[in-house]
Amino acid sequence: MNLDWNHFTPWMSLLGGVLLGMASSAFILINGRILGISGILGGFLKPIKGDVGWRISFLLGMLTAPAVYFVLMPERLIEVPRIESGYAAIVIAGLLVGFGTRYGSGCTSGHGVCGLSRLSPRSMVATLTFMCSGFLMVGVLKHLY
Repeated sequence: MNLDWNHFTPWMSLLGGVLLGMASSAFILINGRILGISGILGGFLKPIKGDVGWRISFLLGMLTAPAVYFVLMPERLIEVPRIESGYAAIVIAGLLVGFGTRYGSGCTSGHGVCGLSRLSPRSMVATLTFMCSGFLMVGVLKHLY
């Protein structure tokens, strides 16, 4: 295994993790809600009156943040990773991820960041399952190709 030293950014990654932790903490303290993207997005499936505005604001913020970053720091952009799969595989993968987050009662951000910080046993099991499944798939695919 070779480490890509050109794209290895431990300080930016640490800063991103700290910002995500602060945002998650502030969100639960201010709103009493978990900062899990699948739960926020899933709230649109059965909307509750007065519960849609903050969800739209949050998702718009997520979608516009890269554009703001591009305007403020264009010299810090990294190249877009190349995906070597066809559109069908990408759509199927997206559907499987969506199914998994509904089946697992949350996504990696919800369980891994928010659930573990609250010492949730369910989130510990979910996060271990995510990680072990990922390790297993990488191991299997690495030996197949």
